[in-house]
Amino acid sequence: MMESRFSCTSCGKCCFGWLPLTLEDALLHAGRFPLAFIWSVVPPGTRNHALAKQLGVTLKSGKRMAVVIMPTAYIPSALPCPELSAEGLCRIHENKPSRCKTMPFYPYREESDQRAMLVPRKDWLCDITPAAQAVYRDGKILACQDFELERRALLSQSDIMRQYADYMFKYSPWMIDSLNALASTPDGTLLTSLSSFLTAIKHLDSRSIAAQQLPVFLEFAEKTKGVPELADYHKHYAGWAKEMDYLAKRAVARAE
Repeated sequence: MMESRFSCTSCGKCCFGWLPLTLEDALLHAGRFPLAFIWSVVPPGTRNHALAKQLGVTLKSGKRMAVVIMPTAYIPSALPCPELSAEGLCRIHENKPSRCKTMPFYPYREESDQRAMLVPRKDWLCDITPAAQAVYRDGKILACQDFELERRALLSQSDIMRQYADYMFKYSPWMIDSLNALASTPDGTLLTSLSSFLTAIKHLDSRSIAAQQLPVFLEFAEKTKGVPELADYHKHYAGWAKEMDYLAKRAVARAE
């Protein structure tokens, strides 16, 4: 029997940087997190390729890579989640996103491929001693409700993600070559904006979502202003704020 133990110590160390979200969670928390979409390539023959095909899209050219498209709280690794308190605790613990509830397990991996996720990253203070709770045994998650809920949410949004991908490949065909090229880049990703998603799927609540995102992008643009190592983030936030302002105003104009 192979068993892994893991307990959260509320150190808050995992509450920095990118946070992949379900689409439902992303839009629910549009007033909290700066949202973007991360495209990640999973080459054929790799362990989670079949799952990635279910959750994402398959490129029709090149090596038929699987691509997962993740709605993401796009936060630099140097900055904490905006809901992390000074005491290192979550201010929205009862209503936190599925991704936070499922940690350290990761729904873009097969259940049998989760052992590596139980190894704390550098400086994380997770408890993996014999005194910690048993959470994983013989390739199975012992308390899997949150994991299964998050996985089902990702599967249920796959058609919308494919619609988004079709739109992007039609109007930005260069993306296909870029994604194929990422196969040779470890952990390589491609970034697209929330505005492109809202436009692609013609979301009925675009105005409301844009109005919620605008102050968030402005806040993060201010946080990253003048920080050389965060210059790319600042550029994105500032540009996306303009896009959200435009979308909100366009929706109002159409309504009138």
